[in-house]
Amino acid sequence: MTEFAELWTEHRRVVRDVAYRVLGSVADAEDVTQETYVRLLARGDEPLDDPRAWLVTVASRLAIDRLRAHEHSRRAYVGPWLPEPIVTDERTLPEDRVTLDDSVRMALLVVLEQLTPAERTAFLLHDVFDLGFDQVSEVLGVSVASARQSASRARRRIAAHGDARFSVDAGVARRLSERFARAAAEGDLDGLISVLAGDAQGHFDSNGFYPDASTEVVVGAETVARQLLRGVGGRGLDFETAEVNAAPGIVVRRRGRVVSVLALEFAGDRIAAIHGIGNPKKLEHLQ
Repeated sequence: MTEFAELWTEHRRVVRDVAYRVLGSVADAEDVTQETYVRLLARGDEPLDDPRAWLVTVASRLAIDRLRAHEHSRRAYVGPWLPEPIVTDERTLPEDRVTLDDSVRMALLVVLEQLTPAERTAFLLHDVFDLGFDQVSEVLGVSVASARQSASRARRRIAAHGDARFSVDAGVARRLSERFARAAAEGDLDGLISVLAGDAQGHFDSNGFYPDASTEVVVGAETVARQLLRGVGGRGLDFETAEVNAAPGIVVRRRGRVVSVLALEFAGDRIAAIHGIGNPKKLEHLQ
């Protein structure tokens, strides 16, 4: 039993990491983690040649089944569907943290949302979690050649979005996010425009919870800034910088409760995109 506990302690995080990247949901990732644990318990004392590969395979199958089951509800979603944000600060317990790297950045996750479940899973399992295509094909229930093709299509679509997987200069990004937070808190339109790229994009996920939120992508520094201030300006909100999906971002609170998270993309010395998540269900894990 001690060996079992040690095995789960060692690999529990990778199970959650896989589930979150496939599903884009913290709550669903936790459910998949628990179900994977139950599957492991059911094996009893039966030995595993490669525990990590077995757990990743089980978690992936559970996650892709859940992803396919959610396809209809996502098509009926009001406005853009964005992944649930991962916010890391001093209040986040180490054992509760999803592993943060380039594969969890919002820019990449948003692109992954545009892929088919097979493409998304094949890319993540092979390129991020180092599973062989023989294992990927088992997860997807397809041939090895088909699994390779799915991963290849995913790479091409990701590459078409330019720097979705590249890191940004941490110092520059942090200073930009601090200026952004200050301008938003003060309702400073010119201050917001000054930190946004001319062709900046903004989209906000609330599933209709905020009636004034645009359900389409907003383009242009001034348009994005005005839309933001219409939604949150002068409402007594606190804008705090934080690490959001492994990059500087903003957490918006009202009397201590999180009401929105803004994941930022950067290009040079400007903010290129704002991914706002305001659907209360997607923020429950942050309360």
